[in-house]
Amino acid sequence: MFPFMSWLSARGSVGFSHSEGFPLSEDMGSGFGDSSASPEHFGRRESDVRRLRRTRSTAQKWVVVLFLLGAFAAVTAVFWAMGYVQTRTLYALLGMVVVVPLAFLLVFSMGWNRRFREKRLKLPIVVSALAGMLWLVYLDPAMQIVLAPFTFVALAYGMYRISCNVAFLLALGVVVGYAGVIALHALELGNPALLKIEFMQFLALAGALPGFVYLTGKVPLLHTVLNKASRKIRTIEADAQRDALLGCYNRRFIVAALEEQKQHADDTGLPLCIAILDLDHFKRINDEMGHLGGDEVLRTFARVAQQSVRDEDIFGRYGGEEFLLIFPGTSLLPALNTCERVRAQVENHSWGIDMRCRVTVSIGVTQYVRGESVLEFFSRADTATYLAKEGGRNQVVVEEPVERREAEPASEGAVGGDLDAEREDDEDFTLVEEAGFIEERRANAQ
Repeated sequence: MFPFMSWLSARGSVGFSHSEGFPLSEDMGSGFGDSSASPEHFGRRESDVRRLRRTRSTAQKWVVVLFLLGAFAAVTAVFWAMGYVQTRTLYALLGMVVVVPLAFLLVFSMGWNRRFREKRLKLPIVVSALAGMLWLVYLDPAMQIVLAPFTFVALAYGMYRISCNVAFLLALGVVVGYAGVIALHALELGNPALLKIEFMQFLALAGALPGFVYLTGKVPLLHTVLNKASRKIRTIEADAQRDALLGCYNRRFIVAALEEQKQHADDTGLPLCIAILDLDHFKRINDEMGHLGGDEVLRTFARVAQQSVRDEDIFGRYGGEEFLLIFPGTSLLPALNTCERVRAQVENHSWGIDMRCRVTVSIGVTQYVRGESVLEFFSRADTATYLAKEGGRNQVVVEEPVERREAEPASEGAVGGDLDAEREDDEDFTLVEEAGFIEERRANAQ
């Protein structure tokens, strides 16, 4: 009965945003290479972190409460069915099961628990449970069989919120209370055989309780150590995902997120778009304001951009003044509208009177073609960004995706097959060359 009220102070499990669930890529050499760590590795690592973070929901706590309450009632019912427990004892237990939880429910619903330092009232709940069990033992000596094990359960239930010294006092109270029950039985029943059995039970309980309290007193310390370790893990995880200067996602995370979203798009068929955002004439800004001023421009841009995108969009710094924006489950038109909104917000932002040159951004956006590589996908967006800069900057350019054609039938002849093979070789060469010249084109666009 004693854990019955734990659900009243339970809190729901912590939620995480959609973008925080992506694993971190280990390969940052080329940005989009094969990750040296397997997805299974990331899955195991994140499951360990979630295990430390996890908090039981209210429903799960109900299951635990009902199990413990049901175990105590079931044991009592079996004793009653075997003829060792009187019917009045069973009725007394049922009354306690109803009255005590309702009393605590009233306390919590009226908010009276907030007046106490320990708002979950673990100590009063444990005291009520121990007193109730001693009362049942007084009513029926056969109930002393369940007194010891469920006393251990009651004390363990309160150990997270009850200090070790208070737990020792509770154990002493149980021992003294049990001695009083034995004395009353000796006076009222006058059964020497029962007195011997109760005395042996008393010695066992008095000898085991102090050791149990001492050992379980180490559990709160372990719980504190695990909580500190969990907070450190969350801090390290956040640092690994965020750009230290700007606060948005860093290259490591944004590349891993793109790989993850590409795989998700392949599996589900949902649309996927990306945009590359490149600040215009950033070298001039650095020359005019210095690197500290340039850093402030980058921070302001990241803040303005993140305020202009949706919660489900993933925004991060790819490198330097270049940023990557991922649109999960989004087709080209909504992605284009978001990019235009970002461009307009950056252009119209009040950058201060010290800025002699305008701060604008060129954006290239494209949609994913199912089955293509991440490099092909990214290169097409990079091409759109290059065209935006070549076309005068401060604009959004869309690079329309070209659906992959199915393979030509073999019946077209050997010549057609040779041409297809040559075309595939040319495409592979073009991808390699395009990947090699991405940085050169960006430098020329400055």
